[in-house]
Formats: sequence, C-alpha cells, structure tokens
Amino acid sequence: MVNGRNKGASFEREMAQDLERELSKELYLELGQRITFKRDLEQYRASDHGDLIASDSDFPFILELKRYKDGPIGGQEAWWQQCVRAATAAKKLPCLIYKYDRKPVRFVIEVCAAYEAGYKFKYEPPESGRLEMDLPTFCWTARELM
Repeated sequence: MVNGRNKGASFEREMAQDLERELSKELYLELGQRITFKRDLEQYRASDHGDLIASDSDFPFILELKRYKDGPIGGQEAWWQQCVRAATAAKKLPCLIYKYDRKPVRFVIEVCAAYEAGYKFKYEPPESGRLEMDLPTFCWTARELM
C-alpha cells in the first residue's frame, strides 16, 4: 500500500528542486540571484497555506501540489479551490501543480496571469478560466511576472 503523505512529500521535494533549477538558471544569468523553494510545514497545522514557499518574496504564485494515481485533466476542482483560497490569503496568484502516475507534471494557472505575463491573445482573455502548461512555460510566466 502506498503511503499518500510520503508520496506527496516526495513530490513536493522533487518539484522544489525542478523549480529551483529551471527558475534560477535564467534569473542568475539576468540578475545574479537564485531562487529556492522549501516545503511549508504550516500546511499540516493550518488551512489556506500553499505547499512550497519561494525564497524570493516577488515570486507571484502560491503553489499547491497534488500527486495521485489518476484523475481529470486540469486536476480536481476541489484542488483548484484549495489553491485559490491559499493564494487569496497570501495575496498571490494560484498555481496548481499536479502529477498522475506515468504522466508528465502539469501546472495550472489563471488565464489572466498568463495575459499579464505577456502571452499574446487575439482577443481579451476571459476574466475567469485556466491554462495548463509544462514546467518551462510556467517558469517563463513566473519570471515575466517577477
């Protein structure tokens, strides 16, 4: 039997390393700075906390991570709502990061965040709606918003 808490914690550590590697290579070249992430252990004691905390206060997202065997494209609606509550409490943008077994990691953000980062849309984006992307695209978005 798989221990869900261990599976989630392992995924959080893995994503912290991947985000650090992807974000820091560009930020270091541009600004000479590195960004790190650590697990937020307050998430186990209180509600409305993200799973990873960035060392740079300018990092615009609250990160909620989920690791499951399978599920719907875009993640569960309850996961997104949990992410939105944590982001609202922290006055940041929500980002849901999820991974299903034998599938790539996916990042879900609000479409307005992508618009603010400079994505080119033919028409004004909807006020609500989400985009799903891979790690490099998410990191580009985060860097543009920083």
